[in-house]
Amino acid sequence: MPRDDPDYIESVSKAFQVIEAFSAEHPALTISEASALTGLTRPTVRRILLTLVRLGFAQPAENKTFVLTPQMMRLGYAYLSSTPVWDHAMPYMRDLADSVRESVSLAVLDAPDIVYVARVPAARSMTITLTVGARLPAYPTSLGRVLLASLSPQALDEYLASTELQRLTPTTICDPDELREELARVRKQGFAIIDGEREEGVRSAAVPVHDHQGRPIMALNVSANAARVTVQSLEEEVVPQLLRTAETISSHSRFSRHHTASG
Repeated sequence: MPRDDPDYIESVSKAFQVIEAFSAEHPALTISEASALTGLTRPTVRRILLTLVRLGFAQPAENKTFVLTPQMMRLGYAYLSSTPVWDHAMPYMRDLADSVRESVSLAVLDAPDIVYVARVPAARSMTITLTVGARLPAYPTSLGRVLLASLSPQALDEYLASTELQRLTPTTICDPDELREELARVRKQGFAIIDGEREEGVRSAAVPVHDHQGRPIMALNVSANAARVTVQSLEEEVVPQLLRTAETISSHSRFSRHHTASG
């Protein structure tokens, strides 16, 4: 939304800039640090942080820093609680996880990342540990590939223009043209398979979840240790089960209508 739009509230935008400045790398921030990260003036940052403290979303900490409080989770929970993933998709995801004996996840695209909105971890240990709300770059993940493949040409152009494709492993696709080709293949075949592009030793397959108009709104995947699952078995054994589970989730009218309206 352009800043000269009459419906644009700049103070709200600035408040979220300050909130988003907190991260795993910056769990506690001084006013000066938050100002440097956001580009906002120190007086503005100070007022925002003190307002967050008054509202219970932040609190003062050591060395003149501020930290977010658990109450901040209410913002994320408002989205999750208004999404019927828990009472509909989760049982099918658990069935799939039991069948393949691997972790199953559901994610949405929040470019340049994917955000996990539901997850059933494998009983067996994995190299990576992910939870609901976790974010990963979209381009080197099976969930991200499925969702990027659903973008319009213009939206994909904007994504590639604004995203640095970093080589995370020796097999990561970093060339924009090569990624376009791979996304075209994903779009045509209806699924994506990743073999160690985000993390070596981890393989995954993903398929889209559609709304009632057939538009991809989420992606469902199975992740596994490469020592246990081959790429061939992912495609021949796991993908068909993923497709059936995604179709079951997609066919639930309340789930589809909700996301069409809210997306």
